Amino acid sequence: MHLNTKGSENIAILATLEPANQAVGTMVTNWVSLAHFHAVMAVIETGVMGTAATIDAKLQQALDTSGAGVKDIPGKRITQLTQAGNGSNKQAIINFRAEELDTTGGFLWVRLALIISGASSLVAAKIWGITPRYHPADTFNQAGVVQII
Repeated sequence: MHLNTKGSENIAILATLEPANQAVGTMVTNWVSLAHFHAVMAVIETGVMGTAATIDAKLQQALDTSGAGVKDIPGKRITQLTQAGNGSNKQAIINFRAEELDTTGGFLWVRLALIISGASSLVAAKIWGITPRYHPADTFNQAGVVQII
């Protein structure tokens, strides 16, 4: 790493689930390509969880941006967060390297699936692109990133 490199040149926000009081169900990010990054990091954030709520999160892979052939990525699932235990106002991180994709099967796309059960809860999530292959990472920020200072 060069001392003059900005943090935003090494990481990018590729997909988000915006902070909201989410109802029971499954929410997913957009599919992101790993063609431009060596790794991604999914960050799940909880606020106040509803009574008896649980939150699960996992990474999935697909053959293309439409989600063809979608399947879970082995070992890329958090331990369930629970309102009664470890869940409210916490964060969980899933690290993932591009070489962990099923590239032999043609998989190149990744998304985060967030499953809320029991009661609605305040949640947010992001997929960060880590260590770009060829360009500054901020070239690949999603459209919702409106400022980099």
